[in-house]
Amino acid sequence: MRFKYCPKCGNKLIEKELGDEGLVPFCTNCNEPFFDIFSTCTIALVCNEYNEVALLKQSYISDTYYNLVSGYMKPNETAEYTCTREIEEEIGIKIDSLKLVKTIWFNKKGILMIGFIARCKKTQFTLSKEVDEAIWVPIEKAINMVHPKGSSSYELCDILLNNLKNY
Repeated sequence: MRFKYCPKCGNKLIEKELGDEGLVPFCTNCNEPFFDIFSTCTIALVCNEYNEVALLKQSYISDTYYNLVSGYMKPNETAEYTCTREIEEEIGIKIDSLKLVKTIWFNKKGILMIGFIARCKKTQFTLSKEVDEAIWVPIEKAINMVHPKGSSSYELCDILLNNLKNY
């Protein structure tokens, strides 16, 4: 979101050159810049000791593809906390380890996706209301069940598939 009016005083903002940042919305009344803001989400490839990954069906996202666990960050949360919370909320799994793998800009929705690989023991899923189904699938098969190449889900599957010993 790009600010047009000052969120403090309500004045219309001007575009002001701010060093390396270029033109930035600026309030001449408050003498303060207001940088663009955007949503941030975590996305996790949850993998068990058999190199099977958790894939979710969520009809509000896709009827065609499976999804990975993902969710929006809330104020005062770290990316690691959000990721762990979302895994527990959506599929009821407690993880053993979490590794930051990659950040991915999701241009279609203007969201920064922070990608993790989470390790856990294979257990039964306890699904939240927003998950229609969850299954354990070998990573070799999972990469063809998620959104196609270029998606956050595909990229995380590809990273794990090509670096199993490192994750």
